[in-house]
Amino acid sequence: MFTKILIANRGEIACRVIETARKLGIKTVAVYSDADRKARHVRLADDAVYIGGAAAAESYLKADVILKAAQDTGAQAIHPGYGFLSENTDFAKACEKVGIKFIGPSAKSIDAMGLKDKAKDIMEAAGVPVVPGYKGDNQDAAFLAEEAKKVGYPVLIKAVAGGGGKGMRLVEDAKDFAEALKSCQREAKASFSNDHVLIEKYITKPRHVEVQVFGDSHGNAVHLFERDCSLQRRHQKVVEEAPAPGLPQKVRDALGDAAVKAVKALGYENAGTIEFIMDSKTHEFFFMEMNTRLQVEHPVTELITGQDLVAWQLSVAEGLALPLTQDQIQLNGHAIEVRLYAEDPAN
Repeated sequence: MFTKILIANRGEIACRVIETARKLGIKTVAVYSDADRKARHVRLADDAVYIGGAAAAESYLKADVILKAAQDTGAQAIHPGYGFLSENTDFAKACEKVGIKFIGPSAKSIDAMGLKDKAKDIMEAAGVPVVPGYKGDNQDAAFLAEEAKKVGYPVLIKAVAGGGGKGMRLVEDAKDFAEALKSCQREAKASFSNDHVLIEKYITKPRHVEVQVFGDSHGNAVHLFERDCSLQRRHQKVVEEAPAPGLPQKVRDALGDAAVKAVKALGYENAGTIEFIMDSKTHEFFFMEMNTRLQVEHPVTELITGQDLVAWQLSVAEGLALPLTQDQIQLNGHAIEVRLYAEDPAN
């Protein structure tokens, strides 16, 4: 069992991990930048290490500095939280190289799900439904326009390396495709250093439903039901609700089965979220992407299942089997999480 872990993050998620670690008798190491010297996670941890300037690039994204902090403090594992280095393949590999456990999936799994086109290939091979469209290597503008016509408008142009709503354009008419493609590729190049795109059929009345999953090193995989995150602003989730309201039981079961199938196809370990787009009328659903980490909205799943997902993460990272089988995971009640945004109303 781990006796000390380092949390490579700050704010709410760092405090959340510390809370569970304390319950389990595991000591914690916080890291902090110039902006976070007096932050709550620094005060709560058993130890704290300064890692650099206020900008993330000068601190929370400096993998070598964070690894040194773990080694210097005797931490046996690193919990990446979400954001920052949580889905960074090179960081996961670097942890493994120096003998520090990365509390999350393998670098191979992170890499497999990192690009939307490759992820869809894996899901298709596993029998998980994917949105109709084009995800090939040919990126010629005229060719992509023809593929969009085959798919049928409206379509979405999506950056294969995209995330957080960036690198995505809705095109409702063929005459707008060329300009939308250029705009999407510019944003993708600037945001992800990769302007490769795919074309998807746009579901006109969609729901965005995601399934919490877990896998372990013993070949076990389960889901902990779904969350509805359809209410969004600028492609950013605003309300998370679990379980998803108004779903027939057979659809809920099918979602869970598809998500577990995806986990097993990957040989996935630890926490992850399989995201689906769903037709709100027919309830037909399609794989969109997988987040290979614990998500901001994990507490709503904890509330409806009575499970501590951070404790599950630590247990799986230690090489233990999942705490429960699928039949033992019970859905009880309803939970909603709301994200608050500070915005300039004039901009």
